[in-house]
Amino acid sequence: MQLSFFTMPLHPLGKPIWQSIQEDREAFILADELGFVEGYCGEHTTDQAEIITSTVAFLASLAYETKNIRLGTGTVNLPNSHPARVAAEVAMLDHMLKGRFNFGISPGGLLSDAEVFGNLDKDRNSMFIECINMVLQIWAGKAPYNLQGEHYSVSTENTMMPEIGQGEIIKPYQDPHPPIVGTVVAPYSKGVTAMAARGWEPISANFLLPKWVATHWPKYAEGCALGGREARFENWSVAKNLCVADDMATAKRYARDPGSPYVLYFKQLLTKLRSGGRLNLFKEDQNMDDDDVTLDYVLDRLVIYGDPSSVAEQVLAFQEQTGPFGKLVYAGQDWTDYELGRRSMILMAEQVLPKINTALGAGEQ
Repeated sequence: MQLSFFTMPLHPLGKPIWQSIQEDREAFILADELGFVEGYCGEHTTDQAEIITSTVAFLASLAYETKNIRLGTGTVNLPNSHPARVAAEVAMLDHMLKGRFNFGISPGGLLSDAEVFGNLDKDRNSMFIECINMVLQIWAGKAPYNLQGEHYSVSTENTMMPEIGQGEIIKPYQDPHPPIVGTVVAPYSKGVTAMAARGWEPISANFLLPKWVATHWPKYAEGCALGGREARFENWSVAKNLCVADDMATAKRYARDPGSPYVLYFKQLLTKLRSGGRLNLFKEDQNMDDDDVTLDYVLDRLVIYGDPSSVAEQVLAFQEQTGPFGKLVYAGQDWTDYELGRRSMILMAEQVLPKINTALGAGEQ
């Protein structure tokens, strides 16, 4: 098993924005130093808690301060942009990272973002598909382009001057393009099948119950079969909320006491999903009453905390429920306590992961 990193990121309201961004950057640099293989960052435009407004811009600030970690957009919310802009900015970032880049994409899930960009009442899934198709056509094709769709159009026919390079969008560093990754946020996701059929790889979301995460592998394998490729467990990434401390008492306090970043995260998420009518993601029984989906109910089921040995055991038990996967994605939280936030990542990489891999290796013998 390998270790990855993913942060939405979500911070307390009123915390200085510069401080939150600085700490987010430090988390990625630390992940690189600790040997995390990938690191993803999300983006939102209209959220005072999730203050990374451009994942491309944020990752560009890390391009020359990281050495080995593959950085990924997590995700570019395609309906909120234009395919020409996405193609150009992502290609530039791929060059800045010399191919150490994964292209994470989604239709976007924040309704206030959809409203501010004027697509709240539009078919955002249709916009998403059309946008990524045009991005790929731009990278595969040549200017002056002539792409016409329901939502977008791309052309430089009237203004191209090839002799000086005007009118053509740069292609990515990786040929034919960076690996494409999508987050999977629904049980029995049809989206993961469609992604896998196109050669894209999934990250199962950190706010799904284990029984719903387990539904992703069969759908992924189905998509790989449709795409004529082998479904490999090492390509499946599963995100999890992990809080590791040197002792159980400290871990429990940082994971569950009032003021905990994990409590903040799920309080925000619970509010958003309740408002959007998506509490089913938290329900083990779909007949549960919405009022029974409390904050404590969610935290009990979705946050792993403890000392290194305990966390390793809990991750292995989690994997028993989901089936094997290749990358455990550490869900980044606000560093409410700077030292404990850093320490959790350090312990995860230096003590928990080796314990997990020792146990997995022993199990294979």
